[in-house]
Amino acid sequence: MLTVVMTNGSTGPEVLLSAEGEGHSSTYTFADCAIIPAGREASEEIESLEECDPGPSPIMPEANELYWGAGAFVVLAILMRVILYPRVRRGMDARYQSIRDAYAEADSTKAGAQSEVAAYESALAGLKAEATARIDAARATLEGERSASLADANARIAARREQAAAAAAQAQAAARGDVGAAVAAVASRTVEVAIGRTPDAAVVASAVESAMSVGVSS
Repeated sequence: MLTVVMTNGSTGPEVLLSAEGEGHSSTYTFADCAIIPAGREASEEIESLEECDPGPSPIMPEANELYWGAGAFVVLAILMRVILYPRVRRGMDARYQSIRDAYAEADSTKAGAQSEVAAYESALAGLKAEATARIDAARATLEGERSASLADANARIAARREQAAAAAAQAQAAARGDVGAAVAAVASRTVEVAIGRTPDAAVVASAVESAMSVGVSS
């Protein structure tokens, strides 16, 4: 009976064929193995290929690799805990503090701006009130001056009117005297022509005055 045995050689997988029959057993040597164990000869016979050294596992790492990996991890953990993490933590704290300071400064600036706006509005209201008071005072002053000017003008007009009335009365009296004299002269001449003698001047003047008085009153 043929038996196929797969082994790992130095150049890759190797196939070994062995013939076994009844009452017959095959023999192997370490030369048939992919890896010869330390302290063994290649010509030394073995009962089966299971005695061959299987070699390193493709999954299980070497002990020195484990040691190096664990050492590197421990060193990295120590560096992170002692140096890197505190620096990152200090940077985060500084960043957080700077943000808080910026917010506090912004709030302070906002409060200052609001107080300045309130002060400006208060000052503006005061100026408006002062301007209104000044306008009212100026209006009252102008009204008083206008009233005084009107009163003065009315007084001057009344005085001039009285002066004009007195002048008119005087002119009327003067004109009346002249008219009376002229009428008396005409009346005297008329009576003189009518009766042939000169009438009394006093009687004629009294008659003319009476006639003129009656005409004026009517």
